Amino acid sequence: MHDEKSAVTPEDGSAAPRDARPAVRQDARPAGAGEEDRAAVLLEARDVTKHFRVRRTGRDVLGRTTRAVHAVDGVTLELRRGRVTALVGESGSGKSTVARLLAQLYPLTSGEIRLEGKPVKAARGRRFRAYCRRVQLIFQDPFASLNPVHTVRYHLTRALKIHGRAGATKQELNEALTALLERVQLTPATRYLDKFPHELSGGQRQRVAIARALGADPSVLLADEPVSMLDVSIRLGVLNLLHDLKDRLDLAILYITHDIASARYFADETHVMYAGRMVEGGDSETVTQSPAHPYTQLLIASAPDPDRITGEDGEEPADEEPTGEPPSLISPPDGCRFHPRCPLAMERCRTELPPRFDLETPGHWAACWLYDGTAGPAEPVKEAAAT
Repeated sequence: MHDEKSAVTPEDGSAAPRDARPAVRQDARPAGAGEEDRAAVLLEARDVTKHFRVRRTGRDVLGRTTRAVHAVDGVTLELRRGRVTALVGESGSGKSTVARLLAQLYPLTSGEIRLEGKPVKAARGRRFRAYCRRVQLIFQDPFASLNPVHTVRYHLTRALKIHGRAGATKQELNEALTALLERVQLTPATRYLDKFPHELSGGQRQRVAIARALGADPSVLLADEPVSMLDVSIRLGVLNLLHDLKDRLDLAILYITHDIASARYFADETHVMYAGRMVEGGDSETVTQSPAHPYTQLLIASAPDPDRITGEDGEEPADEEPTGEPPSLISPPDGCRFHPRCPLAMERCRTELPPRFDLETPGHWAACWLYDGTAGPAEPVKEAAAT
C-alpha cells in the first residue's frame, strides 16, 4: 500500500533545505479545475464555517452576553472517488469538527456542503438517513462508539436494517453479516458475531466499527483518527484495511490525524489545518517533503520520520522553530492565525488574512504571505512568539 511513497528519494540523493520556499506558479489556477477532476468529486465543503456560542464568565445585567468559539472558519475541501484525503493538525485545530459537519452531525454556521455536485440541506429523519447511506463516520474510539451491552451481531444487524440491507429472510441476514465481517478480515465470522465489545481487542473493535459503517453501503468514509486509540503494532493493519476497501469499493475517504507521517504513507492528498483554518494542501508526498507553510514545517519537524529528506551533510537543517501555544478560538488573532508563533511573520501577517497561493507543483498551495510574490524577503518578527 503506497509502498512507492516510502521509497521515493531524489535522483541525486539530495534536496533543497527545508527553509527553501517553493516557487509560486505563474500560471496558477485552482487545483481540480478540469472537468474530469470535478466529476470525481463525491463530497465537497465550500467555505464552511462553524461557530459554537458560549456564555461569558461574567454576564451583563440581562445575562445575554455571549461569545463564540471559531472552531472552523472558511474551510474548503473536496473528497474524490477512489482517493484518500488526509486532514492534519494539532488537537483543537478543528479537524474533527469538519468531519462532523460533513456527516451533518453539526449544523453549519455558514458555507455549503455538496454531495455529487448537489447542495445538501440540513436534514433529519428520513432525509438524514438517506444522506447517511452515502456518508458514514468512523469514530476515534471504537469502544465508546459500540454499545457495550450489545453483541457484534446486534450492532451489524441494526446497521443493515436501518439502511434496508438486511434481506428478507434470516438466511439472507446471516449471509450479509458474514460478508461484512469477512470484508474487514474478521474470520471466521461465527467466532465474532456473538461477542461483546469488551471481549474484543482494540483492533478488532475498530474493524467491527468499520464493518458497521459498511453496512450502509456508503460512497464516503469519514475516518476520525481511526488508529490513534490502537497499539502501534496494529495501526498499520487497520490502515491497510481502509486502503484495500478504498480500492475495492471505490470509496472516497477522509483520514483525520495529527500524525503527518502516517498521512504521507496512507493518503493521496494532505491538507493542513491550524486554529480552524486551512493553511496548506496538495499531494501528500509534496506537502510532507516540501512543506511550504511554517506551521507545516513545524509539524514535520515534530514527527520523527527516518525517510525524511535531509540536507547534503545528512542532517536536518536547524531552522528556528516556532514557539508558543495555539491561539484562543474564542478571540482568534487577526490576520494569519499562526503569526504569533511564526518566526517568519511580517507586519501584514498581523492584519491581513492570506489567501491560497498556488505553488510551482500542480495542486500544491499555501495560505501564507511568503508566497505573495510582492512581499519581498521575509524579516522574522523579533517579538516573543506567544499568544
